Amino acid sequence: QVQLVESGGGLVQPGGSLRLSCAASGFTFSSYVMSWYRQTPGKERELVASISSVVGAPRNYADSVKGRFTISRLNAKSTVYLQMNSLKSEDTAVYYCNALKIYPFRDEYWGQGTQVTVSS
Repeated sequence: QVQLVESGGGLVQPGGSLRLSCAASGFTFSSYVMSWYRQTPGKERELVASISSVVGAPRNYADSVKGRFTISRLNAKSTVYLQMNSLKSEDTAVYYCNALKIYPFRDEYWGQGTQVTVSS
């Protein structure tokens, strides 16, 4: 059974920090690009950050989070992380973990999401 389980969300004040974790199981984690998406009511789900398992591959970030968020992964633990610093109210969303493989066949999995609320 494939599982992606997010944790670490919660309520934080503007300027604060949170670290999200996504624990994966049931598939070959090291073969997948791992990403974090976020979604607010009435808006499309948007890509926040992604990371390849290829050694030396650069991370990709949405312009809105560059310099504030950092994505990382530990293949030995089948876990991907999102460190979020200098949080803003506009970062409020449900954050979803995503696993994607393109070659040789497309395969994609989603976690259930974790709520992040940035408010005073």
